[in-house]
Amino acid sequence: MNGDMDTAIPNQVWAQDDLFKLLELMKIALPLKDLTKYKTSESHLDWEKVAFSSYTADQCKQKWSEVSKEIRKFRTLTELIFDAQDYIRNPYKGKKLKKHPDFPKKPLTPYFRFFMEKRAKYAKLHPEMSNLDLTKILSKKYRELPEKKKKKYVEDFVKDKESFGLSMSKFREEHPELVECMTKKGSNVPEKARTPQQLWYTHEKKAFLKTNADATTKDIKDSLGKQWTRLTDKKRLKWIGKSLELQKQYEETMREYIQQHPELNMNQGDYSKSTLTKAERHLKDKSDGRPDKPPPNGYSMFCAELMSSMKDVPSTERMVMCSQRWKLLKQNEKDAYQKRCEQRKKEYEIEMNRFLGSLSVEEQQRVLAEQKMIGFKKGNALGNAAPAKRASRAKAGAEKPKRPISAMFIFAEEKRPKLQQERSDLSESELTRLLARMWNELSEKKKEKYKRLEAVLKAETMKKEKEERGHLPDPPKTAQDIWQQSVIGDYLARFKSDRPKAQKAMETTWNSMEKKEKMLWIKKAAEDQKRYERELCEMRSPVTTAIASGKKMKFDGEPKKPPSNGYQKFSQEMLSNGELNHLPMKERMAEIGGRWQRLVQKEKDQYKKIAEEKQRQYKVLLEQWLINDVVSLSTLQKRRCAAKPGGPNAKVKAKAKKPVSLSSVHELCFERPPLVSISTPVSDLILCTPPTTGV
Repeated sequence: MNGDMDTAIPNQVWAQDDLFKLLELMKIALPLKDLTKYKTSESHLDWEKVAFSSYTADQCKQKWSEVSKEIRKFRTLTELIFDAQDYIRNPYKGKKLKKHPDFPKKPLTPYFRFFMEKRAKYAKLHPEMSNLDLTKILSKKYRELPEKKKKKYVEDFVKDKESFGLSMSKFREEHPELVECMTKKGSNVPEKARTPQQLWYTHEKKAFLKTNADATTKDIKDSLGKQWTRLTDKKRLKWIGKSLELQKQYEETMREYIQQHPELNMNQGDYSKSTLTKAERHLKDKSDGRPDKPPPNGYSMFCAELMSSMKDVPSTERMVMCSQRWKLLKQNEKDAYQKRCEQRKKEYEIEMNRFLGSLSVEEQQRVLAEQKMIGFKKGNALGNAAPAKRASRAKAGAEKPKRPISAMFIFAEEKRPKLQQERSDLSESELTRLLARMWNELSEKKKEKYKRLEAVLKAETMKKEKEERGHLPDPPKTAQDIWQQSVIGDYLARFKSDRPKAQKAMETTWNSMEKKEKMLWIKKAAEDQKRYERELCEMRSPVTTAIASGKKMKFDGEPKKPPSNGYQKFSQEMLSNGELNHLPMKERMAEIGGRWQRLVQKEKDQYKKIAEEKQRQYKVLLEQWLINDVVSLSTLQKRRCAAKPGGPNAKVKAKAKKPVSLSSVHELCFERPPLVSISTPVSDLILCTPPTTGV
């Protein structure tokens, strides 16, 4: 019985009016707020309520499944029914138009006529050949064909083309309902603006086909593609201007279209993408008066000037030659390049401000974002065009306690105004280098004043950090909160900024979502919970966290470690005198390595002796510090056992005092044996249980 009914359902013919009635009844059976996926709504639909006249619930369901196969399904069922109505009115819409029985066939091109005529003959002559080989031979034969013989195929193509045009006009008259579909390609969405190359291609294609009527699409693309690359900047700017005009018109029409169709839920960013490439945008800006970016330093300027005369040299060798020639320059020649670079930067700022003043606020933001010029000194031309990101970053920076200023920095800030008046010819970078040299030449007594100020500022910073740790971290968010935060903008746009309605709609959608859909947000909520627990742990035990992160603890009064060898001492000297500050760090270290290799062995031995002397002094200072400051051995062990269970915070029973050698303390403190053997026992060193907070 069931088998007979199943076979009867598909064979039954439905009238168009009955199909529309089916869709209307389905619409009535749906809930008022249909926000779930169409599959979910379809499974919960009561087909008994949909059944009408002689059609049963099963027949209605079967017919709907047939109709739904022909339409899009990535929206809700309510929206899907509108597409089903369009499909029933016109089943040949879009790509299926050519399947219409009355639709005329396009005429074959001259080459295909020749191919179809000769293929059977060549297939018999060469049965061992594949279709691809046959196609290659016939295409070659057609190219070699004289113009007189080609003329026959071209004339036949022209005749068929004329008849095709008449047939198409007849088809439009007989089927007026399909005309709109053909002209708008099944949609009334405005057509996107074309790129400069696309506009030029369509313009040149007509002229190319006049001279090469039998050319294939590949031939046209290859030929015109090469011509576009050889096009002059002046001609290219013409098409860039046309493309930008079309882009403006497209954006205006899209704004009107979105206002008429609010259900699309589109933002300006979805349709306001530029039609220009990066190179085309740069060419347009340059023609509008945008200045070229100057080199970042004197070395880059030197390389740019030198490379202009090295066109014959391979690109891999150019940088090597530039580096070698830069090393041969004297210091005053290098400084001259640096001064020229600073002057060029000042000129660039003036020219850039002038260029930005001629642009709109949106264009100003685009130019600054492209060049990543967040630190660019903007003039009055920009007005209030500063990015909101910077303001939020500054606010965050003001709340966060700042790192304490070093003694050298305090000295530099004190002396800088006076030096600027006396040496107005020097740039900022040259002033900084001069102040660094002055600091290095300063005596230890004079440095003490600035070091005391540094200690005061450090204490204030520590106090602020302790106060900051007292504040609890932000509470963790639920999966629903994180999801709502990501979609709130779309819902507010849909409900015209009515927040209560948007909130209710979001709650309904979340409750109707399946578990698979929620999994992403549940994972994010779990990550946020881990973040909250981590921050809470850091707040309760900051010292343990610092040790666990791999950072070495710094004890009060601990002597500074000396250089371990002569090369380290030489490197410290070169870095501190500021001679190589104009170079990046990687190039700086490479230059130091090169200079060390060029030193005579006697000079290397001198640096080695200085390093050994510093190590002896360090040993004496370390012994004094360990004895005077009474460092706890258990506290020193924190460096190694912080990550282990029962580490620094574990309660340990008090043990009897033991004499500990300085070598063992040194090894625990600095994770390596002492430079010189230390065997003297320190009876005054007290072993005690570690403190619960701080060091």
